[in-house]
Amino acid sequence: MIGHLQREIERYSNTHAQCFFEESISSAEATATVAAEAATEKTPMEICKGINGLEKVILRDIRGSSVEIYLYGAQVTSWKNEHREELLFVSSKAIFKPPKPIRGGIPICFPQFSNHGSLEAHGFARNRFWSIDPSPPPFPTNSSNKTFVDLILKPTEEDMKIWPHSFEFRVRVTLGPAGDLMLTSRIRNTNTDGKPFSFTFAYHTYFAVSDISEVRVEGLETLDYLDNLQNKQRFTEQGDAITFESEVDKIYLSTPTKIAILDHEKKRTFVIRKDGLPDAVVWNPWDKKAKAMADFGDDEYKHMLCVEAAAVEKPITLKPGEEWRGRQELSAVPSSYCSGQLDPQRVLQGS
Repeated sequence: MIGHLQREIERYSNTHAQCFFEESISSAEATATVAAEAATEKTPMEICKGINGLEKVILRDIRGSSVEIYLYGAQVTSWKNEHREELLFVSSKAIFKPPKPIRGGIPICFPQFSNHGSLEAHGFARNRFWSIDPSPPPFPTNSSNKTFVDLILKPTEEDMKIWPHSFEFRVRVTLGPAGDLMLTSRIRNTNTDGKPFSFTFAYHTYFAVSDISEVRVEGLETLDYLDNLQNKQRFTEQGDAITFESEVDKIYLSTPTKIAILDHEKKRTFVIRKDGLPDAVVWNPWDKKAKAMADFGDDEYKHMLCVEAAAVEKPITLKPGEEWRGRQELSAVPSSYCSGQLDPQRVLQGS
């Protein structure tokens, strides 16, 4: 599979395939776009130009599902099911211009989550250019029917000035045969001075929802959380399920490996399965904060919800040569499969 991807990378790098996304296009252009998509439908991986000429990778499944990943930030910006329905939220005001981060999709927060440290909010991995990794180390896998891409980030001299640690950060983005989206991160301490380093981490996933007031989250009941709106004070969740009627910014601690987001209007349930990420961040900015963000539409808070697999409360510490792995698997299923009916014994699929 790796050899096949290498050939695809070389093929598309040499031909400099172009593909562009526009907010509004004429009917003629739309027809041409559909035709182009049909022509490339059987291509499992494509490298092309995205918004503002930024390079992106498109993964496709034969059933019609797809994923788009920008090399800027190694950021997933689109995840569509077999019906071509978008499952992730990206703001209509998102700024695809470095060094600004991209608002939406799945930003990767490393080596710092939010303001839990001295670095810029959410660290620097989300606004660095990653490279396609042509020869990644072996990943465990239980199926050959998967399409994936491997990206790698190493620190620059400038990065070393603000965070003086040498590391290799590899991420594999996998589109499973059922349209599931998997992200597997591997972070290795490559310091030569014998020093360990510590970091916090999150997959800052923005889910697309029909109406935030009609959404509930299950799997976090009775858990302790840190409330970022109350100076990170610790509380215990009291509700049977989490619902939304105002701004929420909480870090749930020691969370289960499975969390469900139920969208009643869409009759759709997102299931998050995670490994190596004990915490879960739940965030919606609501109206006042939405209006204060330049890269976020005033009313867009109604149509998004962040539920983030994370390691925040207890930073990860790696000695030189040690490697950490954090993984999340996202799936979208009909809401008739409410979270209590999903098989709690199901383990993360290998990616």
